Amino acid sequence: MTTEERIHSYELLATENRQTIDKLKKKIYLQGLFRLALFVGSFFVVYALTQSLLWLFAALLLMAIAFALSLKHHNRLSEEKESAESLLQIAENELKALQHDFSAFDGAPEKSDPAHPFSFDLDVFGNRSLFQQINRTTLAAGKERLASMIQFPLTGKEEIIGRQQAISELIMKEDFCLQFRVAGMRTAPTSQGDTTPIAVPQAAYSLPHSRFWSLAVQITPLLYLLYLALWLAGVVPGGLFIYLYLFTLTLSILPMKRVKATWLTFDKKSKQLSACARLFTLLEQEKVEAPQLKAMQAKLTHHKKASQAIATLSQYSRSLDLGFTLAMLLLNPLFLWTTRYALNIAHWMKQHGNDTDTWFGVLAEADALISMATFAVNHPDYTFPEVAASTCFRGEALGHPLIPHDRCVKNDIDIAREPYFMIVTGANMAGKSTYLRTVGVNHLLASVGLPVCARRLTFFPGRLLTNLRTSDSLVNSESYFLAELKRLKMIIDRLESGEEGLLIILDEILKGTNSEDKQRGSLALMKRLVRLGGNGIIATHDLALGSLEQEFPQEISNWHFDAVLQDERLTFSYKLQEGVARNMNASFLMRTMGITE
Repeated sequence: MTTEERIHSYELLATENRQTIDKLKKKIYLQGLFRLALFVGSFFVVYALTQSLLWLFAALLLMAIAFALSLKHHNRLSEEKESAESLLQIAENELKALQHDFSAFDGAPEKSDPAHPFSFDLDVFGNRSLFQQINRTTLAAGKERLASMIQFPLTGKEEIIGRQQAISELIMKEDFCLQFRVAGMRTAPTSQGDTTPIAVPQAAYSLPHSRFWSLAVQITPLLYLLYLALWLAGVVPGGLFIYLYLFTLTLSILPMKRVKATWLTFDKKSKQLSACARLFTLLEQEKVEAPQLKAMQAKLTHHKKASQAIATLSQYSRSLDLGFTLAMLLLNPLFLWTTRYALNIAHWMKQHGNDTDTWFGVLAEADALISMATFAVNHPDYTFPEVAASTCFRGEALGHPLIPHDRCVKNDIDIAREPYFMIVTGANMAGKSTYLRTVGVNHLLASVGLPVCARRLTFFPGRLLTNLRTSDSLVNSESYFLAELKRLKMIIDRLESGEEGLLIILDEILKGTNSEDKQRGSLALMKRLVRLGGNGIIATHDLALGSLEQEFPQEISNWHFDAVLQDERLTFSYKLQEGVARNMNASFLMRTMGITE
């Protein structure tokens, strides 16, 4: 499938669901008119049949049943409309994303960390970031899991292949992925202040003397039935009801502190839990082949199906919510309703509390994998890389995912031995930094199991270390130069520790010092990186570093991006070429901007 076909499929999805929403709105409106007619008609029925109580009762019963069925049908139509609206929203957001507008998705700017080995340098988090381009999670836990996958890429060949298989299978299950996303959107907070993620507490909210309360909730309704029978038989007076009610009212108040704590924990969570039960059902019932997906499925059905258990908890939560309504508070002493469902939740926690971390962990994992599969579906021209068994990063036609397709100039890379460094020189704005980020981002995509923006790529799954955008710290009284030195020291320490498979990407090292000192330091650093067996790419304006190729002909090679100045016009090809750059453009740019004469 091509990108144009993907666009067409989303346009079709949007059109179909707009039509569905219009039809459902009409049906819901008609159902509302029908219930209004029943309500108004009930007054005429009462007026017409007041002389025949039997017919009046029968007519009102039939109207009540019709009203209830209509209300049930209305709720079903509303759910269908909500699903269609979610699908429409998904289609519209994806169409925007295919035009490189990712504003509808969360870029997790809070995850931006200058101290991270690569994420800050590669614009992984924040607005218009790689994460924002990938993220389609609907659960808070799913977003955290996806962020963790990207922050800490895989380094094992089998792990990466396993994830590639899972993503490849999900690519073929687009309907399932859409259903999961729609169901996940229903787990959104029920109010603006309700931002707690869907999760089940691990502590069991058991009542003191729970055996006594378990017996009490069973006996209390029987006491009222016994009283009713004795009263009808004329054995006990009607006034005894007051004393019985006061007794059971006192009984219902005694555990209220613990009952209320349970209620507040699950307050208005029944709808969210019900949506989670739907997500678990989708995961349990889908036929899968990838080992990773099968393992996830097995975790949900090991003891009892997660979907059934969470659905039961949702029912208990809904019933406990009902117990704190005004009408049920008056009836509570007759059934010990709130105590009953607090006990049910406590029993549920005792039975399933240890499984919830596993269940919701699977849900988060699925949410993250579906995001990845959606990214792959939206980029049909991307390819899954081959995982090598030894040091290698060899790719053809690498591009940057954040650059629109029509403006993206692609380049190759070939790092197939160790130690080896590419030294990339070139004019300002010629493409050096973009090339470095392109290599880094594609290495990251490959390491998390995603397809890469390349015609072909073979890579060894080692760790990525970058130094492209060092920043100073006023809080820590740390200068730019000191921050850069700390970063370089971290890279040296990891090489000296014997860590294998590191891919090092540096842009204009030692920027914070004078030219002569910078040149000496850069040459010394490069020599040490080579002697420590490092691999990577160095971009620099310092043409003197090009001389290292003569000293280390097998370990260092020179490449450049050129600029052409002709007839007072500056043009760039953005194509990587062999050798050291010859044309620089800083003076020309300063003159054309009026900075110098």
